[in-house]
Parts: sequence; C-alpha cells; structure tokens
Amino acid sequence: MVRMITLGVLASGSGTNLQAILDAVAHGTLQARIAVVVSNVASAQALDRARAAGIEALVISHKAYADRESFDAAVVTALRERDVDLVVLAGFMRLVTSVLLDAFPMRIVNVHPALLPAFPGVHAQRQAFDYGVRIAGCTVHFVDRGTDTGPIIAQSAVPVLDGDDEHALRERILAEEHALLPRVLQWIAEGRVRVEPAATPAGRTRVRVQSG
Repeated sequence: MVRMITLGVLASGSGTNLQAILDAVAHGTLQARIAVVVSNVASAQALDRARAAGIEALVISHKAYADRESFDAAVVTALRERDVDLVVLAGFMRLVTSVLLDAFPMRIVNVHPALLPAFPGVHAQRQAFDYGVRIAGCTVHFVDRGTDTGPIIAQSAVPVLDGDDEHALRERILAEEHALLPRVLQWIAEGRVRVEPAATPAGRTRVRVQSG
C-alpha cells in the first residue's frame, strides 16, 4: 500500500539530488511531499531550488551552535515541527550525531557516490578513480553512527571508461544518483523496504526490499 510520505531534505550545496526528488514528485513517480529543505549554508543553491518549487527553505547555520549536538538538536526541532517522516541527506556536508539519529532511527537516508563499503567518506569518486577500479557507482543507505556504514538499500553500478578523468566519472555517477534516490524513496512509500535487526551482537542490520 502506497502512502504519502513527508520528507525533510538536508542539503549543503547545489541540490541536484534535491532537484531529482522534486522532479519525481512533479512527474508522479514519487508519492511524497517535501515539507522543508534545510541547509547549513545560506548561499546553497538547494535553497533556491526549494523556493522555486514553493517549498519552505530554512537556513540553520552550524556556526551559530557550540557543537554538533546543539546544531542537530535545532535541526530535529525544525523537522519535528513539520511532521517529517523521513529525512533525506542530499549532499549534506555535515556528520550527523546521535541527537539526529535517535530522533529518526532508521529513518534517515543518504546517497553516497561509491559502491559501499568501498570508498566511504569524502572524495569517493576521486578515491575510486585513483585506485583504478573498473566499476564504480552509488549507494543509497540508511544512516547509522558510522561514516557511510549504515544498512544498504540499493546500489547502481557505473563503468569506469578508459578515457575517463575524475570529472567524467563524477558526472556519470551523479546521473545514477539522480535516478536511484527517488526510486528508493518510492519503495519506502510503497512499504517495500524492511529493516532486519542484526541476529547477533556482532552481526549487521540488513535491509530487505520486496519486489514490486
């Protein structure tokens, strides 16, 4: 059963993944409503994209808070006030703390430009290119307390071509991100994504996606 999910999108930069979500909603391929777009950077283009779509654009500067936890608490307040169901990190360049994670347990989704667990953290495309891999890609995953270690929901592979440089690879991966992220959000709206807790203390939480 499909239900309309309410999203809160966190972004720090140009917001192309936000635009992919906006486009999917507009085209009817994603049953979701974006309640608010939050950025820690007042000049972020993502805020302009939100305003152009008639969506509330909110600046919460991390510089106004003494620590990461205080900043995350302000973000949590903003999201809860707008009845957000699911938080989407779309180019959000901040490490989130337990304050945000505990407020939205297994309800924070991130898109990462690598085939995790390979190349976590920043500059993933450069890492992949420098390492000389022949297949790169992107991952959509739930966020946990580690750096890009959360349960994987879906991945999309991208070939590394002989004539590639880092920029070309980055653009090809980004195009896959734009397709994969809205698709996964729609799976969540359809109730097809199930989180399975670890069977043992040393085990890993896993995600199962039911076929459509």
